[in-house]
Amino acid sequence: MRNFDMTPLYRATVGFDQIADIMDRVFTNDVSRESYPPYNIEKTAEDGWRISVAVAGFTDEELSVEVKEKALVIAAKKAEDDVQRTYLHRGIATRAFERRFHLADHVRVTGATHENGMLHVDLVREVPEALKPRRIEIGRANGAKAIEGKTVETANA
Repeated sequence: MRNFDMTPLYRATVGFDQIADIMDRVFTNDVSRESYPPYNIEKTAEDGWRISVAVAGFTDEELSVEVKEKALVIAAKKAEDDVQRTYLHRGIATRAFERRFHLADHVRVTGATHENGMLHVDLVREVPEALKPRRIEIGRANGAKAIEGKTVETANA
């Protein structure tokens, strides 16, 4: 696998550290990463998503959903079972797992539900008003200013 040097990117940009970090993470991840448990990510609205994770065999108490450092962490650990069982075939995996999803800026978890062996985690992007695009009026060069679409003459001192 190739190694990419991101140093020129860090030198030539300001405020794009997160993009460079994501690229670093993508290029350094092992391609043979484990795919357990299977999951879906679906878009539910313009700024909404749902992550559905197959968690058959786990109870609500054995599942954990946390947000830490801009990452959604879904984990499960099977409680110790007092009953010794002998399986002839064991196709339902109930091994412990931890699955991480890195969240973009202003994305927050709105809730989680567990039903029919599926864990659903709902996400929404909420951009603050201060970060939404806004129109800036351009002033006149002759000393007149445009205030809310009306031209106002200013006195020159």
